[in-house]
Amino acid sequence: MANLVDKINAKHVRNDIPEIRVGDTVRVDVWVKEGKKERIQAFEGIVIAKKGGSVSETISVRKKSGGVGVVRIFPLNAPTIDKIVVVKKGMVRRSKLNFIKKMRKEYKVKERA
Repeated sequence: MANLVDKINAKHVRNDIPEIRVGDTVRVDVWVKEGKKERIQAFEGIVIAKKGGSVSETISVRKKSGGVGVVRIFPLNAPTIDKIVVVKKGMVRRSKLNFIKKMRKEYKVKERA
């Protein structure tokens, strides 16, 4: 039974997604519907969490918009995502950066090679 589920999941996994780690700065281009029109909207921020695996893998991306922190969760294999670009590779020591949400100052991430 598990083998059958793996075969079905393999059909829905996207291959065009780059390797993303927590601490990376990414730009996610998302299809947005407004009435009858569709357009691509970019959301650029730092990856604060990764969750799940294969088809159900998600990333949480946080950015500052007008002085207010905005966190958005993206399912990586969703058809609404046009593309994901890693802008800057970051090096952090934690697997989840949820403490950034409570910080008043901007969090600086070291860059990895």
